[in-house]
Amino acid sequence: MAGARVDRIAELSGLSKPMLYSYFGGKEKLFDAVFEAHVIGNGERVPFTADDLPGYVSRLYDDYLTDPSLVRLLMWKRLERDGTGYLFSGLEQRDAQHIRDIEEQQRAGRVRDDIDARDIWSLLIATAATWAQGSITEVATAGDPESTHARRRAALVAYLGGALAP
Repeated sequence: MAGARVDRIAELSGLSKPMLYSYFGGKEKLFDAVFEAHVIGNGERVPFTADDLPGYVSRLYDDYLTDPSLVRLLMWKRLERDGTGYLFSGLEQRDAQHIRDIEEQQRAGRVRDDIDARDIWSLLIATAATWAQGSITEVATAGDPESTHARRRAALVAYLGGALAP
């Protein structure tokens, strides 16, 4: 965000600089609006399925491929706005429902119960992002061969299937 210029944003968007300021109130609020739209959009594109956590993570991997700007936004928010703590201020209830759904799977004996459901939720998100833009090993792109994506999806499913088995 530090390098973003409202003049350039206005030019690329086709809006005037005063219009951007009038509507968003500044580049910080514009960033917040874009961030929230991407985060909510991700949740709608990849519905959470507590009864198939490995499959959910595999679908989340695919979504990160189709929308690499999501992970970039997450990294910039961490770097410039919220360096620690919960990243999605205002969306806590959405995650809280996912955590309750994981707890229900634990009570039903379908997911191991010796790991707190909040930690499982964090591990799911982090595991899906293994090859995302923040990776310290290898970054996946939509242009990678389908066989590579299939191998990675299979690895995610196998890894989480074993790690979360009761």
